[in-house]
Amino acid sequence: MQRYIFKNKNKIMLLSGILIATAFLSKWTVSNMLIFKWALIIASILGTIPIALQAYQALRVKVVSIDVLVTIAVVGAFLIQNYEESAIVTFLFLFGAYLELRTLNQTRSAIKELTEMAPERAEKQMEDGKFKEVDVFEVDEGDILLVKTGAKVPVDGTVLIGEGHINEASITGESVPAQKEKDSKVFAGTILENGTLQILADRVGEDTTFGKIIELVEEAQDSKSEAERFIDRFSKYYTPAVLVLAFIVWLFSRDIELAITILVLGCPGALVIGVPVSNVAGIGNGARQGILLKGSEVIHDFSRSYTMIFDKTGTLTAGNPTVSETKYYSDDSKKALSYLASVENESDHPLAKAVLEEIGEIKLSTVENTEVVKGGGIIANIDGHRVAVGNVALMERENVIFNEQAKTDIKDFEKRGNSLVLTSIDGKISILMGVRDQIRKGAKEDLEKLRKLGMKNLIMLSGDNQGTVDLVSKELGLSAAYGNMLPEDKAEYVRKLKDEGKIVAFVGDGINDSPSLALADIGIAMGNGTDVAIETSDIVLMNSDISRLPHAVGLTKATARNMIQNIIIAVGVVLLLLSAVFFSNWMNMSIGMLVHEGSILVVILNGIRLLGYKLK
Repeated sequence: MQRYIFKNKNKIMLLSGILIATAFLSKWTVSNMLIFKWALIIASILGTIPIALQAYQALRVKVVSIDVLVTIAVVGAFLIQNYEESAIVTFLFLFGAYLELRTLNQTRSAIKELTEMAPERAEKQMEDGKFKEVDVFEVDEGDILLVKTGAKVPVDGTVLIGEGHINEASITGESVPAQKEKDSKVFAGTILENGTLQILADRVGEDTTFGKIIELVEEAQDSKSEAERFIDRFSKYYTPAVLVLAFIVWLFSRDIELAITILVLGCPGALVIGVPVSNVAGIGNGARQGILLKGSEVIHDFSRSYTMIFDKTGTLTAGNPTVSETKYYSDDSKKALSYLASVENESDHPLAKAVLEEIGEIKLSTVENTEVVKGGGIIANIDGHRVAVGNVALMERENVIFNEQAKTDIKDFEKRGNSLVLTSIDGKISILMGVRDQIRKGAKEDLEKLRKLGMKNLIMLSGDNQGTVDLVSKELGLSAAYGNMLPEDKAEYVRKLKDEGKIVAFVGDGINDSPSLALADIGIAMGNGTDVAIETSDIVLMNSDISRLPHAVGLTKATARNMIQNIIIAVGVVLLLLSAVFFSNWMNMSIGMLVHEGSILVVILNGIRLLGYKLK
């Protein structure tokens, strides 16, 4: 029976409204007070049933909810035969709940749109080599899939055959289609606008990037900030307090109508709903823009931060370094290059890739006893020789002998903003390479936007030499920049700023950034970074571009302001209504309920504004 009543609550509300309209029409047109009275009585009873059932369920778990206050107020009005008030209050309460649900659902539109974008079918290659359309849940890792023009990519995968342009807005928020060819990575939920692709499934189902986005946004929208938890605790005690206040008023005034009016006016509905609706709308807006905000606590902290730390490579710079200068100090440079390539072939570091790309095709030697020196480089044995490849610190550790020319070249390379890759063979310097990374396009303008949004301290930390770091810092106009930083040094610097009372945001993409991302108040990871970096972060920029950062900062500040506005509106309306009860003659239950429901709609609509937020 309860399920039937709740399922038809909107129909009960509609019937109640019709009965109230009939009552007043009969009174105003034919002065039939009998129809007026009984129509209002039936409307009161019908309207009270779903409210009373909700109140009963709340009391069963020892919670004095808003429904309890309204039920007591309506029953009281009914008992003193004020049927007009009881009928109108129940109708307004049910109608308000209906409007609240409709408008609140709009704030969850972003996650709804994401869910609807999830692919449902895939064309899978069968054992006979032919492609057959199957449910996406029947696809396993390693399967080969066919994607045609206009179709959704069903999994995260790698292109095996074909070329085309894919709209990746659902992942990155970027509307410009991305070109895909052999060996390109593709993501589930994106749309192939032209071309035909055969892809190898790398991740399927909930493990895809798209699946993780939906999971993260859902978790974020369901999370609660400290402000929400405080309001929950506050309403837990506030609602019974209203009940006690109404009883005290009745005890001293013996005015039952005044007491039940206080019950209606004191309902904290707008206060309870105001903060969550702002958070949900803010998180939804971020999801549409390719910015994953992992919860309302993140919004609260980020909106108050004035200090942002950046990793250099892959964050402020493009992350695709190339060799710009080379010096040789060995008589047999070809042999030295072969040893250098053999050692770098053991590494997946961006600098190693740049060196191998510069050297090109060359005979590789067998590498033995490889030792990776954290933050330094690699040491190995090749053909009986001890070969060290890395930075100056590694060379000093190896007691490498530098001639005067090498010392001068190192200083010059650093002045020109190069990261150094040195090669020593048996303790003697053989090769010096300068590797340079280009600053991301538009990075300077993005940092200026961050300053205008209140980010006073923009700091860069890097493992590169101080000369390179200073050049990048000068070009970008950073507050401070520190080079020669190991992962533990970066984490220690973050800890130092936090100990000084600063709310610190850290932006990075690599696995070596994970300690700092986890330690910072707000860790911000690039979407193309490692899984560890993304998991330990609080915010993910899915397009892997800091151009989204200003929007993220502006959005969290707007969301925080919106929360405060809603709290002020909610508290202000309650104080206004209660003041009107004690200091005016025009306030009654019906007017109070109308204003109360109106205030709930106001805070919801104020929150919904965030769905359309754009950075000015």
